[in-house]
Amino acid sequence: MNKHHEPTGSADEQQITLRSPAELADALPYLLGFHPTDSIVMVALQGDRGRFGGRLRLGIPRSPKEWPPVADQLAECLIEGSERRGGRPEGIVVFLCQDSRAGETGRQVMERLRPLAQRLRTACGSLDVPVHEALCISDGRFWSYCCPDVRCCPPEGTGLALPGTSVMAAAAAYAGVQVRGSLREMEARLEPWRTPAAEEQERALDDAGAALVPRILGGGSRERVGEDTLRLARALIGRLKEAPGTGRGGTDAEDDRLITHEEAATVILGLQDKETRDRAAEWMEGPEAAPALRLWRALSRRCVGPYAEHATAPLTLAGWVAWSTGDEPSARVALGLALRLDPQYVFARLLHQACNEGLDPETLRRCLREERAARALPGPRRASGRPKLRPVRRPVPRKALPPKGSASGAPAVRGRGARRSGRRGTRSGR
Repeated sequence: MNKHHEPTGSADEQQITLRSPAELADALPYLLGFHPTDSIVMVALQGDRGRFGGRLRLGIPRSPKEWPPVADQLAECLIEGSERRGGRPEGIVVFLCQDSRAGETGRQVMERLRPLAQRLRTACGSLDVPVHEALCISDGRFWSYCCPDVRCCPPEGTGLALPGTSVMAAAAAYAGVQVRGSLREMEARLEPWRTPAAEEQERALDDAGAALVPRILGGGSRERVGEDTLRLARALIGRLKEAPGTGRGGTDAEDDRLITHEEAATVILGLQDKETRDRAAEWMEGPEAAPALRLWRALSRRCVGPYAEHATAPLTLAGWVAWSTGDEPSARVALGLALRLDPQYVFARLLHQACNEGLDPETLRRCLREERAARALPGPRRASGRPKLRPVRRPVPRKALPPKGSASGAPAVRGRGARRSGRRGTRSGR
């Protein structure tokens, strides 16, 4: 197969060459920053030497009927995105990552996904960009859909290298590149509680909604509600800052203990106002960024039961702060979850596209700094202080990709809170 090159640091640092399907399979977590699960991953190859370029990931649609349109959209998005960044790709590498179901083997997974691999290959080929390699990764083994040589790609599959022992792992360790676990583990840090405490949190959200909605809808008090929300959020950030965590799981559990149900409910509902959310986005750098990110993650976990959709705002803020502080893998995961809840949430769409296209977050940071400075000036405020991601030229794709394998997007959440007039708060922020 062709050789492919991946830079492990700056352009001045040494690059490594991947020469086989095995080395490509072992490199995947380092290309994304995490181990993808239930995912289609496509990576563009740039130039004559096959340098890795743009990459995208999407959950594998559950229904095979969705595979053809999804394949066409993914091929179009990757190729057009690469062209906007400066060059049409010379080829593409495809990865299909899915562990076996109960009673299923990894080889059966590979065969079940073969039509999807073939459809992705034909979709790219129809745009005159060949797929040089397509791999299925399942249960710690990989199979090639392209390589006919049984010596390197036997029918029973080939085991992945032990973690940390591949060429890419050594280069990544030298360059300081980290793998943050599996996609499933990263998403679990942001998903709603499923513990007995969730019921108490839901009651707190009910009570906070009953108190806040009349104030927010009253018009004249919206600004004061926003100020109260930001004041409480600032206090929580200070509280988290004084209690640094020692590890992912331990930090999340400790953060949850530091925030009461009532405090979480008040901030969650307050963030549904878009101006309040945008001001909260200003905690994006310096010593405030890390505790702010912990707060947004904690609030995402508190959006339980019928309030699941309210997580869109804190998830988007978590994605923004992660991107602003250089953690692109975590940013993509958080923004992907936000869009799964609300595919039309404009702030999340803009950030997700900008992050995927490799834009510099400094553009938005500068806008937010200017907004903060403008508020500090004496005199009347400007009528509109909305930050915009001007470099993003096409914020809305022509066809919406189905989130997590659903053709129609995430269904609207309904529950007992939806039957209580005025008790779910308002989701005005987009």
